[in-house]
Amino acid sequence: MNQDIINYNEALSFEDQSICELISTEISKNLTNAESKIWHAHPVWFLNGNPIVGYSKQKAGIRLMFWSGIDFEEEKLNVHGKKFKDASVFYNSVEEINTEDLHRWLKKSVEIQWDYKNIVKRKGVLIKL
Repeated sequence: MNQDIINYNEALSFEDQSICELISTEISKNLTNAESKIWHAHPVWFLNGNPIVGYSKQKAGIRLMFWSGIDFEEEKLNVHGKKFKDASVFYNSVEEINTEDLHRWLKKSVEIQWDYKNIVKRKGVLIKL
């Protein structure tokens, strides 16, 4: 795993660190072709330069966000972005994470993608890949 992501996780509280370690391990195991790095101050995984999934520490907990998640049509990804196609879920304990859900969402993240990589070139217009 990317050392910067390990460092990000280790800087968190024990509970948040446990959540992020589980999430990052599952993402890395399931998205083996993805590049991972710290992007806009939090861990993000990319496929062919397109952001797919990431997480961040927020007031409401650890936010797991899928950039194209609104099209996954998943009830638990119930925090939707206002401007783009992202959808998220918040976790406050490792016990809240259902790895079957996570694996399904990760599979969908490969199959369902909007082209965020070229959003600047298209002046804010998203197209489906």
